[in-house]
Amino acid sequence: MIKGEKGQSLVEMALALPLLLIILMGIFDVGRIMYTYMHLQLATQETVRLGGLGRDDTAITEFARDYIHVGDPSKLQVIITPDDATRRSGDYVNVTLGYPVEYVTPFISNVLPSPVNVKTDSTIRVE
Repeated sequence: MIKGEKGQSLVEMALALPLLLIILMGIFDVGRIMYTYMHLQLATQETVRLGGLGRDDTAITEFARDYIHVGDPSKLQVIITPDDATRRSGDYVNVTLGYPVEYVTPFISNVLPSPVNVKTDSTIRVE
């Protein structure tokens, strides 16, 4: 071993570690976004089912907010078309749920739009 190479591994690790941590946190963020999308899709299917059974918009929105387990339910956007005043048996009801997901990875919001608005929708016929 040459006398001047004692700290070489430490310098290499100091240069590589921040990049590896940012990549790891990016993978974590992608997983969170995918989980939120899958959870919202399931919640949308369960929520639109209430609309198909003839429930009013208030009950549908309340069910969606109670069903969500991804963070703050007050941030959940619920769009129901058509509204319960014009919805009749045989019509189709569409429920769209949206939820903003903030990044955990530092500096990524400077590159990509933040927050990521995850949206799902589902349609069913009113009985």
